[in-house]
Amino acid sequence: MVQAMDPRGSERHEFVEHVHGVRYQVKDVARSVAFYTQHLGFKRRHQQLPAFANVSLGDDQLLLSGPGASGSRPMPSGEHQEPGGWNRLVLMVTDLPRFVIELKRAGLRFRNELETGPGGRQIQIEDPDGNPIELFEPAR
Repeated sequence: MVQAMDPRGSERHEFVEHVHGVRYQVKDVARSVAFYTQHLGFKRRHQQLPAFANVSLGDDQLLLSGPGASGSRPMPSGEHQEPGGWNRLVLMVTDLPRFVIELKRAGLRFRNELETGPGGRQIQIEDPDGNPIELFEPAR
């Protein structure tokens, strides 16, 4: 496989250009757009309701696929793509304890309590369809 150099001097894959985004399966795209924009500061980039929306935080994109989106169709085995699981979007935050209080006041669902380890503190919340989001504050 031929590798090329990008302008920063590092090798680039022949076919893979970059990470386009993270895709989450959701049941109601409009509800998910409201969740990510109102509670977590994402910006709506594109939407084709009721099937799909793209929200972003800086350069990072979250692709929200609802029922009927091409990114939600069943696999050839017949298995349906569903929200949830343990793989998750990780957002770096500041003042995690204060943010947790704000999100609890807003009625968001938490998967666990605030955990502290050598790398920092984290807690997991869920979007309206049960997709996990980790809020992470690095140790200082």
